[in-house]
Amino acid sequence: MFVAVWPPPSVIDELAALPRPSGPGVSWTKPHRLHITLRFLGECDQDEALSTLEAASFPAARVTLGPAPERLGRGVLMLPAVGVDDLAASVIDCARYIGDQPPDHPFVGHLTVARFRKRQPTLDWPRLGETFEVDEISLVESAPWGEYLDVAKFPLHEHPGPGS
Repeated sequence: MFVAVWPPPSVIDELAALPRPSGPGVSWTKPHRLHITLRFLGECDQDEALSTLEAASFPAARVTLGPAPERLGRGVLMLPAVGVDDLAASVIDCARYIGDQPPDHPFVGHLTVARFRKRQPTLDWPRLGETFEVDEISLVESAPWGEYLDVAKFPLHEHPGPGS
């Protein structure tokens, strides 16, 4: 399980329309799986996760994706997701005792667009700057057949001010 932000359909459609060159060892994220993970929980008690998230209050966020894909770690091609740090921090703090321990490295807001084994795909994408408001987060289950299923959605209560 994990807690995530789903971009709006218009953003997903725009990303899905961009070139996705094939190559050995390259696996592109299917459009319906594009998300920003705020907190990976792993195996956990679903009822505990639900009750913990239902009792909390999370700040709304304004996310900007891009401007260009970047490498993350050894085999991930991602789009930076700027603007979710405070939201992620509140989710990480709220769910600190649920599932796997939070990572001991700083949060990096991103949307994974591809995974690769050896060679990073070369892209000819325009500079992006897709911005969208986040007004809910989702508790998501990774199904055994590989799909992501929303278990529940949680509204965000505060709205960011101008310029935030």
